[in-house]
Amino acid sequence: MPSIDENEPLFVISVAAELATMHPQTLRQYDRLGLVVPQRTRGKSRRYSLRDVAMLREIQRLSGEGITLEGIRRIVALDNEVTALRERVRELESALAEEMLQRPGRRVFAAGGGGEVVSFSGFPRMRHRAEVVVWSPYSHRAVIPVNEVARDDESALLIDDPGAES
Repeated sequence: MPSIDENEPLFVISVAAELATMHPQTLRQYDRLGLVVPQRTRGKSRRYSLRDVAMLREIQRLSGEGITLEGIRRIVALDNEVTALRERVRELESALAEEMLQRPGRRVFAAGGGGEVVSFSGFPRMRHRAEVVVWSPYSHRAVIPVNEVARDDESALLIDDPGAES
């Protein structure tokens, strides 16, 4: 059975209102305020998607908690911004990983607990790319697989190629 695209505009206003347990006039008001803006047909009638219906339910929940429509509009805008920023971070991480694979000269970088970044050289070569060197001023260096979690008091080193000079 084919899956339904949650962004596909499927529902007329009366069906969307029923699915969201709201009056159709409320949906029209939310459209005017820009809270949930459905897609339009050539004849200018509204078509709501599953995502729109979910958003209508979320607006109803927030409104029931006493948040004003302006507050809800701001929450929705910030949520959309966070979603867009998360997607951008994923894109940048992917581009960075691809770029690092293409670079011949590689270095080791450490991220300390205070957020400082330090470049190192002269570390022993790693056997696999999926290894991290964990360093702490209180312990000796140790190579661990990436999927193992380091203790909170340690600083994880990103190994790109420990043999390269800084």
